[in-house]
Amino acid sequence: MTFHHSPEGNRGWSAGTLLARMAEDDRRGLLELSTPRVYSGGHELIRQGEPSGPVYLLLDALVTVTASVENGIETLIGIGVSGDIVGEMAVIDDCPRFASVTLCRKSLVGRIPGPAFMGYLQRHPSVPLVLGRILSDRLRHAHRRRLEFTGYDVDIRLARALLELARLHGRRQPEGLDIGVPLSQAELGALIGATEGSVQRALRQLAARSWVRTKHRGVLITNHEALTRFAELATEP
Repeated sequence: MTFHHSPEGNRGWSAGTLLARMAEDDRRGLLELSTPRVYSGGHELIRQGEPSGPVYLLLDALVTVTASVENGIETLIGIGVSGDIVGEMAVIDDCPRFASVTLCRKSLVGRIPGPAFMGYLQRHPSVPLVLGRILSDRLRHAHRRRLEFTGYDVDIRLARALLELARLHGRRQPEGLDIGVPLSQAELGALIGATEGSVQRALRQLAARSWVRTKHRGVLITNHEALTRFAELATEP
């Protein structure tokens, strides 16, 4: 597997991530602070409930962020991609990890000790502002998801989730727009608060209208405009 992270500029980082949003000098300093390491797919980078430790830069990686409640039910909170940072909240708050982070594939990750990261933030006062904006985006997204759980049926929630994943991580292909994240139907269900069976039925309905096409651990959006209208989202002029 070949890795494609780039320490200079932001070409190698997914839009909206920490490394993409940072000023070049700040980004270079953070990268120099990290120790890169290759991990295999399925490796649990962070475990929920553990004490705070290092933070991790996703240099060429894809992760799922999950959390379990008291009854043991696990929920997919979000996805992390190249350019994201994970584990920073526990270090900043000095609290136990609130979620688990698992690698979806073989990945290149930069490890930064917690104290070194805190010292870096003190020396680079513009970076906490960027982190604050990212946290605000996460909270806004979580709030929107809670509203969608009660305000929309599963098929619309699924359409919205697919469009959001494609916007953040999508890859254009001749047949359409790949959502760019290898998620199973069970994981998609966890992301939108629905059962795997409900997601299967919704995907069949969307595919029957030729708006999406399913594949192994993935979805291809074949009619972006129609899916956007169905999701009751504003289309670009």
